[in-house]
Amino acid sequence: MTGAAGVPARVGVIGGGRMGAGIAHAFVLAGAEVIVVERDPEAADAASARLMESLRRSVEREATPRTLDSLAGSVAAVTDAAALAGCGLVVEAVPEDRDLKVEALCRAEGVLDAGAALATNTSSISIDDLAAGLSRPHRLIGLHFFNPVPASALVEIVVGARTDGALVDDARGWVEALGKTPIVVKNSPGFASSRLGVALALEAIRMLEEDVTSAADIDAAMELGYRHPTGPLRTTDIVGLDVRLGIADELHARLGERFAPPELLRRMVAEGRLGRKSGQGFYEWSER
Repeated sequence: MTGAAGVPARVGVIGGGRMGAGIAHAFVLAGAEVIVVERDPEAADAASARLMESLRRSVEREATPRTLDSLAGSVAAVTDAAALAGCGLVVEAVPEDRDLKVEALCRAEGVLDAGAALATNTSSISIDDLAAGLSRPHRLIGLHFFNPVPASALVEIVVGARTDGALVDDARGWVEALGKTPIVVKNSPGFASSRLGVALALEAIRMLEEDVTSAADIDAAMELGYRHPTGPLRTTDIVGLDVRLGIADELHARLGERFAPPELLRRMVAEGRLGRKSGQGFYEWSER
């Protein structure tokens, strides 16, 4: 069953962090009722506040004709995965850890109808690896959203070896109904976007490590010379240095030394300099 905008009428999101809240935001604006599942009441309250602030900004920008009260009525943040029953789609958006993702997907599958779809927002983990733990692997697909989700125009649809072809068509329709552009890629290390984005980011970090020039000048080279909207180091701050490191480690294991994380990246993550979300990365961030 679909909502007025072509998305499922009821959508679940597991994980209400920056990415999960952004994904929930997109589906709410597209007309879905959204259930966000978090690990405990404190995290659920934080996810709800994060999502409502995002929706408030959309109302203020007149990005939606709906009122904030109307949007708020379409959202619930809970701790019990049983609330996902009746969802036509559940998107997993927990941290980039294989075991966490498998656990979240299995928990959701256990309460969903057989025809419901599962999606993972992984940016690097094999869809087939995640599907291996499911009873219905053909109902899993990758929906890789980009941060910040409300402003991003792209969603990468990742197709596993056992993903139902009809589900791929459905996913294209959902992404378009969100007002975003889908690209469809086969399940391969780093897919398309992470593989290219991380390769550029790692080289930029190596250049900074070698004192070739400043972070600002490295970014300016790509922003002004190649018309990238943001340079690779500022983008890494926005994505999160810990997220970049996790993806790099995954690609290093699968694709070899060209994706070996620079020591500067490891050191900054160990020091808690994670980018925008911590207030400091390659740049200082006053707003998180």
